Amino acid sequence: MSKNWNEQQALVTGAASGIGLAISRKLQSLGVRLVLCDRDANALAQAQAALGSNTRAVCADVTNLAEVEARFGELLADAGPIDILVNSAGITGLTNVKSHEVDPANVEAVFRVNFFGSYHTSRALLPSMVQQGYGRVLHIASIAGKEGNAGMLAYSASKAAVIGMAKVQGKELAGTGVTVNALAPAVIRTPMVEALPLAQVSYMTDKIPMKRCGTLDEIANMAAFIVSPETSFTTGFTFDLTGGRATY
Repeated sequence: MSKNWNEQQALVTGAASGIGLAISRKLQSLGVRLVLCDRDANALAQAQAALGSNTRAVCADVTNLAEVEARFGELLADAGPIDILVNSAGITGLTNVKSHEVDPANVEAVFRVNFFGSYHTSRALLPSMVQQGYGRVLHIASIAGKEGNAGMLAYSASKAAVIGMAKVQGKELAGTGVTVNALAPAVIRTPMVEALPLAQVSYMTDKIPMKRCGTLDEIANMAAFIVSPETSFTTGFTFDLTGGRATY
């Protein structure tokens, strides 16, 4: 089974800003109907107003499984199946802090958003994708999940868990028409990155052979490729978007 872009509906988490909003714009330009998901109601309303037609909004905290299941259940009943899920919601937590000095509560908070958020949403939507015989799931991970960034224990470990989840889900669903992949970018210029200490950003950027950050357009274009109908024989894989930093 395959679907054209204009026959599909996508749900993007963290869609009110940054990477999630950029990916939403790209998918909309391809004719996909959008469901924007974010926990910031005001920013979500602004994003929906900016994107306009063929756009729904679901205000939900992806760290809360019961809330995700309730909101997404209502969505499926009202709007029909979700063909594409992009998990872009994420936080960095405290950075530039050695692992033995990080507050355990901060580590848990980062895992709740970065890993459990993606787990909750995919748990809620994968059954309906399998039932219809088609689906594309993209978890936004990070090069930090492959290599580990010093001073970023919670972020690096949570993104490593996301990569592991994509591998497991991809293998489990192979042959169902549903693919599950991850995308591991290096530093992308977003408000979240702008808020990091300069020393942390320099540490990450200096590792990139291209000596620059990635752009929102670059990550949106790569995401669209991964969730496209044509990308049908790749699953459980982590795509690179690192300006040459990742060599495996």
